[in-house]
This record gives sequence, structure tokens and C-alpha cells, in this order.
Amino acid sequence: MTDFRYELIGTDPATRARRGRVHTRRGVIETPVFMPVGTQATVKTLEPHEVAHTGAQIVLANTYHLMLRPGVEIIRGAGGVHAFSRWDGPVLTDSGGFQIFSLASQVKVREDGASFRSHIDGSHWHLTPERAIELQAGYRSDIMMALDHVVGYPARERAVAEAMHRTHRWLDRCIARTELGDLAPEQGVLFGIVQGGMFPELRTESAQQVAGRNVAGCAIGGLSVGEPKDVMAEFLDLTMPHLPERKPRYLMGVGSPEDLWNGVAQGVDMFDCVLPTRLARNAALFTPDGRINIRKRHFRDVFRPVDEECDCHTCRNYTAAYLHHLYRADEILGLKLGTIHNIRFLVRQTEIMRAAILSGTFAAEHRAFLDRYKVVGHSVTQEAV
Repeated sequence: MTDFRYELIGTDPATRARRGRVHTRRGVIETPVFMPVGTQATVKTLEPHEVAHTGAQIVLANTYHLMLRPGVEIIRGAGGVHAFSRWDGPVLTDSGGFQIFSLASQVKVREDGASFRSHIDGSHWHLTPERAIELQAGYRSDIMMALDHVVGYPARERAVAEAMHRTHRWLDRCIARTELGDLAPEQGVLFGIVQGGMFPELRTESAQQVAGRNVAGCAIGGLSVGEPKDVMAEFLDLTMPHLPERKPRYLMGVGSPEDLWNGVAQGVDMFDCVLPTRLARNAALFTPDGRINIRKRHFRDVFRPVDEECDCHTCRNYTAAYLHHLYRADEILGLKLGTIHNIRFLVRQTEIMRAAILSGTFAAEHRAFLDRYKVVGHSVTQEAV
């Protein structure tokens, strides 16, 4: 796909933060960008036009889940995931590797691929690197992810090294499958995934290996798997200098506001996470001062928006008291309004970052955000979706 490219527009003088554009066959993505997760071809509780109204430019869908149901043939028959779900913007599909190792049962990894039983009905499946590409092409994904071998945290160095080297070999097979040419025009571009766990030499080696491959972008995997936040920051700092400047950099499974700011400061362009939607379904909403639990009695007579600085549909039209009522009454509308707010909150942070990078004020804006925002928890965990 020759119309994919990364355009570097500007950099921040005090950090590694960068402002860019990712040109895809379905439009331009302004970066840094947060991608809402539409695991099963839907961002939970929202219609596509509502997702777009938050300012989201691209959504993520998951190869593992869509493979199990409704199946690639249904999606291909519908004309691809865009036509199937009525989302008109770009779509990135995860390879399914993370879900195989976190959701499926009886997983067996061999050089050929991964065999496992579905978490839904126990049926037996086998996924190879080549099949991962064929599935994503069948979905007509705009950005496809290579199949990787994911190892949890903590893990022994030998196991991490074996998985990392297998990930590199699988990446080569994914590249070879895309180069056959028989999947065009369904086929999108391919991103490779850096692994290496929490071992500096392995992480550096993996970043260099992926950077040297013929891929359209580089993703950082194996972080946000339960490690302390300072450890994630350390290994992100170690990884970023080895990745190409003229390709997009994607930090997988990271979506808390403070981690977005910290990741952009390190040079990350793209993020995804189920966190904003999952939190919204559990009454946790983002504000500039940190998360709140809208179910708490304190909000029963707060007749102003959850976030008076927010321009989302929820905050422009409803009070905290009304949201409190909806959540306490278990009304579905509360989940929708909370999801709209949380996604818009993260999207708005990336908009602020983009402007700050170009104005040379990113470092000051970063400090101001962290000084105000109260962080919940001291580790980061990528949720299985």
C-alpha cells in the first residue's frame, strides 16, 4: 500500500515529543493520537458516529475475537470491518497474540504458531503468522499487526529471550506473507512489535531488530503488563532511541492520562487501551484532578458537569447529579455518557499535546498536568479484551 507514510511536522525542544501525521488509505491521522478500542468491531455502548464525535480518528479491532465470532468470512462478505460496523475512518487490528496468551486456554506454542482453545466455547484453533495476516487482510484492516509471542510479567530471562526471538522470526514470516501480493487490495500495512520484557539487552536487541525490518511502523509490546510505572518509563526510555524517526511509534495497551503524557514525552505517536471504556462502565470518570467515582453520594446534588473544562457531549448537556442518578439506577444511558466523556477526555489530552509541541510549551504543559492530576495506582496492566 503505497499511500501510507509518516510525516514529521515538529518536535519539542525539551523532550522527545513529536507532532506528526500518519497518512493512510482512509485518511490522515494527526499524532500523537489515542485510539479507542473496538474489540469486537464496536466501541462498547457507542455508535460509530458517537465515537467520531469525540474526536477519535482511528479505532482498534481485535483479530482473536473477530476470528472466533462472527468469523472472517462474515466480515469479508460484509465488505470488511468498516462496512460491517459502519466506521468510516482507519482501523488498526491487533494480531491476537496478547489475547491468545491471556484469554485462551491450553495454549501450546510451537515454531509453526500457537494452538489454543477458545475462551468462549472451548473449540480448538491454530494461529500462524501467515494466518494472522490473512485474517487481518480479510477484515480489510488499514494497519495490521504482526503475530507476536507474549510473555507475562514477571518472567525468567530465558523464557523472554525465546519468545522474543520467535517474535522476530514470526515477523519475518508476516512480512513474507504480505509480499506475496495475492491479498491486495484488501491488505493494509504491517507494523512489527518490539518485545524483550524487562531485560535491557533483550529490549534493545528487539527494538533494533524490528527497526531494521521492512515494516510501516514499530509497536512497543510487552509493557503495561503489571510492572510498576517507573519500570515502564525506564524501558520505554531505553527502547525509543532505537526506533526509526520516520515511522510511527505505537505503545500498545496504554491509556491512562498520565501514561499518555509520559509516553508522548518519550516520543510515542500512537496509543490504545480499553481503560477509558472499561472505567466508564464501572462509574470511574476522568477529570483534570484525577479519576472520580460518580456513584459516590457526594455527587447526588452536584448540579454542574463532571468536568467544567470538558467540551464533550456529556459535560455540555448533563450534570454530575444526573450521571450519579443514572449509575445508581443502573441505567444504560449512564454507561454511554460516561464512555463519551472518558474517550473525549483522552482525545482532548492528545489535542492539547499536539498544540503544545508546536508552540514549544509541551514540557510546561506536561508538568502542569502531572502536578494537578492525582494518579490512581502505581503499576500498569494491559487488560485482555
